Amino acid sequence: MVLHSDLDKGVGSVKYTLSGDGAGTVFTIDETTGDIHAIKSLDREEKPFYTLRAQAVDIDTRKPLEPESEFIIKVQDINDNEPKFLDGPYVASVPEMSPVGAYVLQVKATDADDPTYGNSARVVYSILQGQPYFSIDPKTGVIRTALPNMDREVKEQYQVLIQAKDMGGQLGGLAGTTTVNITLTDVNDNPPRFPKSIFHLKVPETSLIGSAIGRIRAVDPDSGKNAEIEYTIVPGDGGNLFDIGTDENTQEGVIKLKKPLDFETKKAYTFKVEASNVHLDHRFHSVGPFKDTATVKINVLDMDEPPIFSKPLYTMEVYEDTPVGTIIGAVTAQDLDVGSSVVRYFIDWKNDVDSYFTIDEMEGTIATNELLDRETTAQYNFSIIASKVSNPLLTSKVNVIINVLDVNEFPPEIAVPYESYVCENARPGQVIQIVGAADKDLSPAGQRFSFRLSPEVSTKPNFTVHDFRNNTAGIVARRSGYSRRQQELYFLPVVIEDSSYPIQSSTNTMTIRVCRCDSDGTILSCNVEAIFLPVGLSTGALIAILLCIVILLVIVVLYVALRRQKKKDTLMTSKEDIRDNVIHYDDEGGGEEDTQAFDIGALRNPKAIEDNKIRRDIKPDALCLPRSRPPAEDNTNIRDFINQRLRENDGDPSAPPYDSLATYAYEGNGSVAESLSSIDSLATEADQDYDYLSDWGPRFKVLADMFGEEESYNPDKVT
Repeated sequence: MVLHSDLDKGVGSVKYTLSGDGAGTVFTIDETTGDIHAIKSLDREEKPFYTLRAQAVDIDTRKPLEPESEFIIKVQDINDNEPKFLDGPYVASVPEMSPVGAYVLQVKATDADDPTYGNSARVVYSILQGQPYFSIDPKTGVIRTALPNMDREVKEQYQVLIQAKDMGGQLGGLAGTTTVNITLTDVNDNPPRFPKSIFHLKVPETSLIGSAIGRIRAVDPDSGKNAEIEYTIVPGDGGNLFDIGTDENTQEGVIKLKKPLDFETKKAYTFKVEASNVHLDHRFHSVGPFKDTATVKINVLDMDEPPIFSKPLYTMEVYEDTPVGTIIGAVTAQDLDVGSSVVRYFIDWKNDVDSYFTIDEMEGTIATNELLDRETTAQYNFSIIASKVSNPLLTSKVNVIINVLDVNEFPPEIAVPYESYVCENARPGQVIQIVGAADKDLSPAGQRFSFRLSPEVSTKPNFTVHDFRNNTAGIVARRSGYSRRQQELYFLPVVIEDSSYPIQSSTNTMTIRVCRCDSDGTILSCNVEAIFLPVGLSTGALIAILLCIVILLVIVVLYVALRRQKKKDTLMTSKEDIRDNVIHYDDEGGGEEDTQAFDIGALRNPKAIEDNKIRRDIKPDALCLPRSRPPAEDNTNIRDFINQRLRENDGDPSAPPYDSLATYAYEGNGSVAESLSSIDSLATEADQDYDYLSDWGPRFKVLADMFGEEESYNPDKVT
């Protein structure tokens, strides 16, 4: 390309300059001639055109000779780029058994050449690998199936090589390729099939209910949900003893036990199992039924089993008064194995309740071991264990329930305490109270109670009892005119009987209070003060009166106690007082002939002096128990008696050290009443020397004066 200014005379006075896109880097200009040259190769795909500006300037003055001119250089395309699959390689899928022409995938190749110039960007598609299974549209690149009934179970994966060529596919065009991985997806076009027609299983007879006893499997070449199989047992021989389900992981049929097996009852079972697809495809119904059937034969293996009880639960009844040792029932267990063994029975001891019963280990009979009381325990629940003698480890257990039946042993009583009352204005025949009864005994048919008045009050009673015959009765007033002043409380004995055998009855005394009521029967007052204080004293006034009475009683009691204490003090002498206690009896008798004035029995009985051993003339410091002394014989010598008492007091550490004057009113042998002198002696006067009394000190002075009189002194004799 050449730039030339009209002002250029060819003498070298004009200089050409170039600016714009690529100036100096992609394009250059000859400053003298104005020729523009490309100094590097151009790529239309990188930059399709360049915008440049050129100007002619005076080489001497550097001033523009003409305005700046702008021009565009367009890069002309050539076929230098092959088609490219920008999204390749591709992954696609199509259902198996699809018809011819089923859509699979559309591929697209891009050519960087100019689509507006020639055929450089015109692309044509073709399959280099993957025929005859698939085809491709040359213009659109849509891939479709080319064969019918392609089976996934035969071949699942296909790899197809696609070519895109420009120049419309003509010779010399550039080409690009990509890979398409096509997978045939599964459809349910295959039914499940059992690999064999008969399955044999061996099952021990001791297998637990619900346990898996075997597995069978049907094969389905499909995959995923199309291979899910459902197993069912065809109704027939033995099918009701077993159940079958599907293992979701392996699609196997798991056979489980529904009922217990017994080798002695039946040794083998045969039934059929059907396998079918869960998800069916209606397009393939014409292929045939999508299910298969096989036969299962189960052989029961004989095992050593525990004894079997005849019942799953035993219920027995016994009366509460049954004697100890009475048989109330029995349990039975058998060994059903071949060559059966003897069975032993035991009570499963868990608590003390089980000790109320015993069981015969051979016969299985249950008997009472203690007396039973229904009111304490109405029902017993325990377990019986049966074991084989040949193998004691094999045991079975059964529950036993024993109901204790009631024996009528308790009499009925009034159900609740009643607070009964009757109005003073009650009318004859009026029901004042309805009562009910309760019984500790329990009758199966329900108790029936009867009520009546006790016989001891049946004559002219103030009240009577009316039996309603529904386990209740009414207390009925027999008269009118009840008065609280006359009688505040009435006691009514009511006899209640039950209907069981033996008949039990009890007498219940009801207390009926008389109250003041209005005309409608509403209680106005039942208080005690309403009876005794009809004038209307208040409760406070009544309390004040009672308090005054109590205070007066306390004063009287204190006064009497002080008087008694003062009297005792006057009778008690001081420890320092040595005088005799003189008691005056201001009573003149009638002489010797008067035997009625006083009792002389004490004078005639010498033993009476032995009754009171405590000295009355002193106040004892401590109470000493009297010592046992031999009784005084009749006509005992006074001196011996005094010496005896002297020795006793000398040896008594608790006796006070002062004189005591004792008067012995005892008559001698000369008269009927005997001597009244207390110093009479059978000995002579010379023997009676009492001078030693003066040596005992001032405390014995009075006694020494009495016995130290003239020698001629002789006591008188009373005849």
